[in-house]
Amino acid sequence: YLEGKTPIPCTLCNNFIKFDQFLEMAEGVGASHIATGHYARVRFDEPSGRWQLRKGRDESKDQTYFLFGLKQEQLGRTLFPLGGFTKPEVRELAESLGVAVARKPDSQEICFVPNGDYAAFIDAYFQEQGIPAERAQGEIVDTSGHVLGEHRGVHHFTVGQRRGLRIAAAEPLYVIATEPATQRVVVGRNGDLLAGGFLARDVNWISVAPIAAPVRAQVKIRNRHAPAAATLSPAADGRVQVRFDEPQRAVTPGQGAVFYDGDLVLGGGWIER
Repeated sequence: YLEGKTPIPCTLCNNFIKFDQFLEMAEGVGASHIATGHYARVRFDEPSGRWQLRKGRDESKDQTYFLFGLKQEQLGRTLFPLGGFTKPEVRELAESLGVAVARKPDSQEICFVPNGDYAAFIDAYFQEQGIPAERAQGEIVDTSGHVLGEHRGVHHFTVGQRRGLRIAAAEPLYVIATEPATQRVVVGRNGDLLAGGFLARDVNWISVAPIAAPVRAQVKIRNRHAPAAATLSPAADGRVQVRFDEPQRAVTPGQGAVFYDGDLVLGGGWIER
């Protein structure tokens, strides 16, 4: 957050804990596979010789956006038993089996920030580590650089945010960017949030081999974002240049970008700029 990015703890957890340490633990006890409750599907494609990651049957609960970091070996050893069910069907099955949490409300929060207040979590971390709160404070400026107010820390803001700015304005203002070098939060009109594309780094190709020429795909830039038509082009150092057919709102550095062909997950990476 202090670097002006908005991270995705759930994706990082999948990459480094659930499908890394968990698989290592399973191997240690002689288990060939692991199973998780993600709404996703995996299948082996004979022609390509690759494991494919596909959306869950219940698209409203699909969780493939958080799984773009998985490797072939991990996919080959993972079972997604809920992938072919809708959420209501899973609840009915759980209830018929007497599972105590059959009607438990869906969790929408980060598991280690149970109240959803990640900014307070970071503030507590600062205090624990002895980091002065002033380190994150700075100015709120418009797109021309005019100072409109001050803020308590860049970790309280993310691209596209409207609430919590605490500045008076004649029209709605939104966070356009956070600048880690100057600790400034840049705000502007809704139209300023539109972007024609971005560069993705650390791209992981899941169901297909790395691209060598431009390809068409649908791209999600956050979990609740409707996939948008785009052209993917290979760039230097394994990066991918994404160009949308229509500009998209609030392309956020640090968030994941996942590439789809229908229900097939081609791969994904991290939004760089």
